[in-house]
Amino acid sequence: MATSKKIDELYDLIEGIETAMFTTRRADGLLVSRPMATQERIEGADLFFVTDSSTHKLEDLQLDPHVNCSYYNNRTHEWVSVSGVAHVSRNRAKIRQLYKEEWKAWLGDQGGDRDGGPTDSRIALILVDADYACYMKVNKARPIILFEVLKGMVTGSRRVPGQVQEVTGAELMD
Repeated sequence: MATSKKIDELYDLIEGIETAMFTTRRADGLLVSRPMATQERIEGADLFFVTDSSTHKLEDLQLDPHVNCSYYNNRTHEWVSVSGVAHVSRNRAKIRQLYKEEWKAWLGDQGGDRDGGPTDSRIALILVDADYACYMKVNKARPIILFEVLKGMVTGSRRVPGQVQEVTGAELMD
């Protein structure tokens, strides 16, 4: 499959799912995942997220910036996994430029400059540069998928509802 088609499919799937399970490594070596809303694509990052700068995930990223962002659509059985390196940005101009009113819901209004608005000092961006991604895109109608899964259960054969694609870091940079 052509690289541009794979990348288009990858981002279409991510946009359709929206929430990633964002995984970091803690100081004790344990992996921790938490749901985070993927923001619209921007130049300079393959994925980006918004967070409160006082959260533990930023401590995790200081120790080990390697992350995984996984997505799953229960309705279509499509999924995405993106591995990469995260960078934290507290660039106030960039935050004001990208700001969305919906961010207030995640930060709350604590009064003064901590109001969840575009100048709130708590807002930090997590920019992810992808090293590798894989995904499964399903091009079949839901009833056909359900039939194939049931058939697999009855016959004992393995059923995969779509084809798995891989995208390397080099392809993501093209």
